[in-house]
Amino acid sequence: MTAVVYEQREVRRARYAVAAVFAVHGAVTGSFATRVPWIQEHASVSAGQLGLALAFPALGASLAMPLAGRISHRFGARAALRGLLALWTLSLVLPALSPNLPALCLALFVYGASAGMSDVAMNALGVEVENRLGRSIMSGLHGMWSAGALIGSAAGTLAAHLGADARLHHVLAAAVLTVLGQVGCSWVLDLQPAEDEEPPPRFALPPKSALLIGAIGFCAVFAEGASLDWSAVYLRHQLETSAGLAAACTTGFTLTMAVARIVGDRVVDRFGSVRTVRAGGVLAVLGGLLVVLAGHPAVAMGGFALMGLGIAVVVPLCFAAAGRSGPNPSQAIAGVATITYTSGLVAPSAIGGLAQATSLVVSFGLVTVLACGLAAFAGVLRAGDRDRPRISGPAAAVPGPRP
Repeated sequence: MTAVVYEQREVRRARYAVAAVFAVHGAVTGSFATRVPWIQEHASVSAGQLGLALAFPALGASLAMPLAGRISHRFGARAALRGLLALWTLSLVLPALSPNLPALCLALFVYGASAGMSDVAMNALGVEVENRLGRSIMSGLHGMWSAGALIGSAAGTLAAHLGADARLHHVLAAAVLTVLGQVGCSWVLDLQPAEDEEPPPRFALPPKSALLIGAIGFCAVFAEGASLDWSAVYLRHQLETSAGLAAACTTGFTLTMAVARIVGDRVVDRFGSVRTVRAGGVLAVLGGLLVVLAGHPAVAMGGFALMGLGIAVVVPLCFAAAGRSGPNPSQAIAGVATITYTSGLVAPSAIGGLAQATSLVVSFGLVTVLACGLAAFAGVLRAGDRDRPRISGPAAAVPGPRP
C-alpha cells in the first residue's frame, strides 16, 4: 500500500512537471512570434522572402519528428526530453542572429526541427501520465502551452515596446527558459524501454491509425491557423472595422482556446473524447456559419469565439488517442504531429489563395466545411477513449510499466 501511494505521488508530481514543460515550450513560441518584425528588418528580407523563411520551421519539424521516438528509446524518456527541450529553448537565439535570408532559413529549420522533436517527446510523456492517472489531462497540458505562449508574447511585446535588441532579448529568454525547462524535466517519468524491445525506425510512414486520427487534427489545426492569421483581416477588410477591434478579435479567439483547453479535461472525463469532439465540431460549424453570414462585427467575433471553443481540445485528444492506438506511442504521436504541422503550414496560404481567387467569405466557407469533419469522423478517437471505466484512488497510479 505504501508503494502504491508513493507511485501515485510520483505520477502526480510528473503531471505538474510535464505541465511546466508544456508552458516552457509555448513560451519559446510566444517569444519568437513577437520579434518577427525585428528579425525581418535585421535580416533585410522582403515580405515574400519572410514568408518563404517562415515555411522552414514546419519543414524542419515534419522531417525531424519521426526521430523523437528513436532518441527516447536510445536515452530514455527523461534524458531525451531534457536534451530535446534544451535544444528547443536554445534555438530561440538563432533567428535573431541571422544576417540574411539563407542564414534565416537554416536557423528556422533548426528551430522547427527542435520544436517538433521536443513536442513529440513531451506529448508522449503526457499520454503516459494520463494513462496512469486514469483521467484526461492532455487538454489541460495544451492549455498550459497556450498560457506559456501568452506569457512569452507579453514579454516579447514589452521588449519590442522598449526597443530592446531581439538578440539580447532572446539570449536572456533562452537562458531563463532553459533553466526552467531543465528543472521541469527533472521530475517527469523516467521511462525506459524493455530489454527486448526493438528500437523504432529512424524514419517511417505514420501507421494507418495515426493517419485517421491525424485527419481529425488536420481539420482542427486548419481552422485554428485560418482564424489566427485571418480573423483580424476578415473584420478589418470584410466588415470594415477599426484596426483595434480587428486585433481584439484575434486576441479573443486565442483566449477562448486557452481557457477551453484548461477546463476541457473535466468535459472529456464526463462525456468522453468522441462526444466532446462531436459537440466541438457542431460549435465550430456554428461559429463558421456566423462568420460567413455575419453582417455585423459582433456576430463575426462571436463566430470566431465559438470556433475557438469548438476546436480547442481536438488536437490534445488526437495526441492522446494516437498514444493509445498502437505498440509504439512515439511513432503514432509523431505521425499525428506531422499531419497537424502540415495543416498549420498549409492553412494560412490556402486561405489567402482562395480569398485572392474568390473572397474571404468563401475561404471561411471552406473552414466551415472542414469543421464538419470533426463531428462526422470523431469516432476514430474511440480507441482508448475516456469512456472506459474510470480508475480512482491509489490504484490509479498502477497501470503501465514502471519508470
